[in-house]
Order: sequence, then C-alpha cells, then structure tokens
Amino acid sequence: MALLTLALYGELPAQTNGEPRVMLPRSVPDPLEPLNRVVWGFNKGVMIGVIKPTSRVYRFAVAKPVRRGIGNFGHNLTFPGRLINNALQGKWAGARDETYRFACNTTVGVAGFFDVATRWKIPKSDADFGQTFGQWGWDPHCFIMLPVFGPSNERDTLGLAADTAANPLLYISPYKPETGNPLTYLGPYTYFSYAVMYNDLSDTVNETVRFSQAEMDPYSEIQYAWTFARANQVADFQVKGEPDKASLETIESVFFTYKDPEFPLHGRNGSVLIPTTDRKLKFTYWLQPGRAPVVYIVPGLGSHRLSQSSLALAELVFRHGYSAVCVSSVFNSEFMEAASTSALPGYLPVDGQDLRVALTEIDRRLRRDHRDRLGETALMGYSMGAFDSLYLAATTTNGPSPLIRFDRYVAISTPVRLVYGLSRLDEFYDAPLGWPAAERADNLENTLLKVASLSRGTLTPQTSLPFDAIESKFLIGMTFRFMLRDVIYSSQRRANQGVLRQPLHTLRREPVYNEILQYSYRDYFDRFVLPYYRSHSLPEASSETFAAADDLKSYTDGLRANPNIRVIVNQNDFLLADDDLTWLRATIAPDRLTVFAEGGHLGNLSNSTVQQTILRALGGLHSSPRPTE
Repeated sequence: MALLTLALYGELPAQTNGEPRVMLPRSVPDPLEPLNRVVWGFNKGVMIGVIKPTSRVYRFAVAKPVRRGIGNFGHNLTFPGRLINNALQGKWAGARDETYRFACNTTVGVAGFFDVATRWKIPKSDADFGQTFGQWGWDPHCFIMLPVFGPSNERDTLGLAADTAANPLLYISPYKPETGNPLTYLGPYTYFSYAVMYNDLSDTVNETVRFSQAEMDPYSEIQYAWTFARANQVADFQVKGEPDKASLETIESVFFTYKDPEFPLHGRNGSVLIPTTDRKLKFTYWLQPGRAPVVYIVPGLGSHRLSQSSLALAELVFRHGYSAVCVSSVFNSEFMEAASTSALPGYLPVDGQDLRVALTEIDRRLRRDHRDRLGETALMGYSMGAFDSLYLAATTTNGPSPLIRFDRYVAISTPVRLVYGLSRLDEFYDAPLGWPAAERADNLENTLLKVASLSRGTLTPQTSLPFDAIESKFLIGMTFRFMLRDVIYSSQRRANQGVLRQPLHTLRREPVYNEILQYSYRDYFDRFVLPYYRSHSLPEASSETFAAADDLKSYTDGLRANPNIRVIVNQNDFLLADDDLTWLRATIAPDRLTVFAEGGHLGNLSNSTVQQTILRALGGLHSSPRPTE
C-alpha cells in the first residue's frame, strides 16, 4: 500500500440507505475523459516504447552527475519565468531568493551546472504562470491530458504557453532571414527544451512505467491527484487531534522500497497458459546465475506483481542469494482476468486453488526453461498474500499431487479472519464521520492537500507524518476502498450481474466509478460475491459459510501439522483482533512465529531487524530436500 495511492473521482452521496457516507473532495471535472484517455494511452506508449529503452542507453553513456548537471542548467535557465511569477504573486522574498540562487548558480555553479545555492541552503521558490493564474482566482474547470507533457487543465495549459514565452532561449536566433517568418525557426529553444525534458525523464521513466503497469487504471489516479498537486491552497499541517500510532506506522510502509533503481529492469517477464481458464497469466522473475532456492512472492490485497513492496521483497531475497518470482494478488485485475475460475474473488477455497494452479504452471515453466538453476521453493506472502499462503500451507497434501508443494511458507502481516479485516478497512474509510459535519469537507480536503505537499518533498523513515488518528485511518481506508473499486469494475466487466446502474464503458468511467465507490467491503460480499456463488456453484452459500471458509481458524489442524510455516506479524496490526493473536500463538510453534510489538500493518518492513527476520524464515532452504511430486 502506498501513501500516495489517492482517491479517484469526486463526490459520493452523503447517505446511502439512510447511512451517512464520507463525501470526498471533487476533482477537476473531466468532460474530455474519452479523449484524455486516448492521449494517456499515447503517452504511455511513448514512455514504454521509446523513452524507456533509449534512456537505459542514455543513462549508461551519460553519468548521473552529468545528467544532474544538465537538469540543473535547464532549470537555472528558466529563472526569468520564476522571477516574473514570484513578482506577479507578490512573493517578494521568493523573487529575492530565486535571484540569489540564479546569481550563485550562474557564477560559482558554472552557468548553473552545479546547484551550489541548494548546498548553501538558499530557499527555492518555484513559481509558474499556472500558479499565478490560480492565485488571481482562476479555478480550473476542465482536466486535460497533454501529449508528452502529461496532466494539466485549461488554466495550466495556458500557463505552460506563458512559461514557454518567458524562456530566454525562445528569443535566440528567432527566425530565418530568408523566410522572414519568426515562427518558422525555434531551433535552440525547441532542441534544448526537448533535450532537457528527455534528460530529466531518463531518471524517472522507469518508475513512471512501473506505475502505469502496476495500477489497473493509472489514468484515474493521476487525474485525481493532479487536482491537489495543482490546487491553489496551502495545506495546514497542524495536527489538531490525537495521533494513532498503529495507523501512522502502517503508512510508513511507503518507506519499504527497492534500493537499486535498476533492479526492476533486471527482472524478466514471462507468461503461462492457465489450464482452468485457457488464458495467459504474466509473472516477473529474477534468477540467480547458479542453482538457488526460489521464493514465490504473493502481494497484498489487490496489489500487482510490480507493486513497490513486491519488488522490495524480491530485491531483498535476491540480494541474499535466492531467486525471486512475483505474481499478482488474486484480487488484482491481472490475476482475476487470467487465472480466476470465479469472476469475483473472496471465497478462499476457490481463490486458493486458483493461486495454487497458477503457481504450479509458473514453476513448471521455469523448471522446463531453467532446470539447473532452480532449487528448493518457498512461498512468501504479505498481507492478503500471507493469508492465501497459509491457506495453501494448511491444505497441502502429503501424497502424490500434480500441484506444487513448497518447502517453506513465509507469511508476513497476515490477517486471520478476512471478514474482520475488511470490516476494519470499512471503519477506517468512514473515520471522517468522527468530525463535525460542518468541518468534514474542509478537513478532508486539507488531508489530501497534505498528501500532495508531502509527495513533492523527500520522505524518509525519520519524517514525522502530520496526521491525526482520523486522517491516518482515512488514508488507509481510502487506499483499500479504491482497490475494491478496481475489483468490482473488473469483475463486472467479466460477468455483469446487473447490480450497477451505470454502463461499464472503457473510455468513460467516471459515472460507474462514482457509483462503485458507494459500496463498502461488506456490500461487496452481500451484493456481489454471495449472489454470484449462489447462482453458480454454491446455492446454499450464506454469510456464515463464507465467514467460516475465509477464517484461518477453520484450518487450524492443517497449519499445526505443517512444520514448514513461518509467520511474522505485529502486535498492533489493526487487521488482527486480540483473540487472533492468541490463536496464532496457540497454533504456530514459538520458534516459527515472530511477533513484533509495533509496526502496524506492514509499516516496519523497512526496518533491518524485520528484514533479517524475513531472511531467517527462509533459512535452511539450501539444504532442504525437495518433496517428490
């Protein structure tokens, strides 16, 4: 889960069926959504097909200090625009600071190639015409996705044109004498501007592409986040209520990331045909050069195989001698559409079997292609992936089986009862109902403004997150609520149950997204999952039977009987009730269970002690015999 995985589209009804609902701040209207999505697809294609492959060569040929210097030079050259806009906004201190920065960087910094002003702690005061127009009272009314330049709106698009006019390169050699037309020759400006843009993109394109591949609908996230990134308001960082340690620690999961920015590029993508669906499922893998144990990584609820935490775990185990394979969550649209025999995930016996079949096919494919490099196997899951992993551990058979069995099962921050865990996510999403109704809208908007402001800075594990209990819980609940939105949208495109009133258009999703966001996780089970199973394979299905099937306590005997299980949890994980922890301690042997006192849900994965515990959970695989299949 990521702190910056924000809400999508505007307002929800204040009430549904008489129950109060949280009403999110509206995004900039998107009447051009179909066209914008086409442009987004074009931009994504350029990123994946042109900039990503060429930038890898560029980064190899041009050292990082040189790339940084080119970026500094380009930024320094646009000083006149920042000076003008600071003055137009009445930010005289900002105009002064930018002048100092320009003077220092141009002289001591060798024409701006070296950012000595930052080293000397001279403040930055970035300002552009879009911000100036906003301060003058222009509220944008139309989101626009620009080719190459990306997200914008009508205000910022005009501002971009004005920023271009303020660039001094525009006025170098402004025309060809033989044509007499000043618009026919913009050589220095055009070439240098695109060169600097390419230079800057070369260091961020991999993360941009990863984001576009890991999210079911990255366009919608960008569209909403842009509203607050370009809002003409300053966030109030005062923490007015009491903080909640567990939820704040959970948000700190954003600090768990891969250390080598090139690591995702070293992975190889493959696909296997799933016999139960006759569709191909993608996976990503990193193999050691010689024979090594293989760790299969299953991510949390709704997460993709290229999510930040999945890649961070893959890098962690790979750096310590293991090969790594990442697959998407059974609640992720990639897995749902390729490997799920059910249109709707949420029934553990079916989801678990689908996952086991998928992992079997991937393992067979890798052993066929790289037989001498694959040793013992481990299944490592975190959050919902840990829940699935423990189900597989509890239901594995000792006799001959055509399906894969693992030599080790490592469950990190597992829930115990799915219904309880999801009800907690619903509670977190509804946390703002604890604010007075008259203050709720402003407080919600300020919370998202804080997130947008933090995203522009550098976050570290030492960063003090400025959220009270309601804010931190809401950000977690909101993140998981939009994962649910993706699940419902994907499932209804596959098997429309007629519950949704809005049509399921591909290019025009705002209306159906707004409707889907009215549904909680409890609604998902009551109105989608149970009716689906009653009409397909389980006519007698009830909330009680599903709750029992989705409860690891129902598989206690199998878990106790499997000596290859390792469980790592946090005592203050909000997904675990006290009796869940008691059950874990009674079921999993003390030498196979680690309980950290703090960390919330996945919030301490960046901690070196936790990482060493994860690696110790894999210990012994190098010498463990592989079971006969």
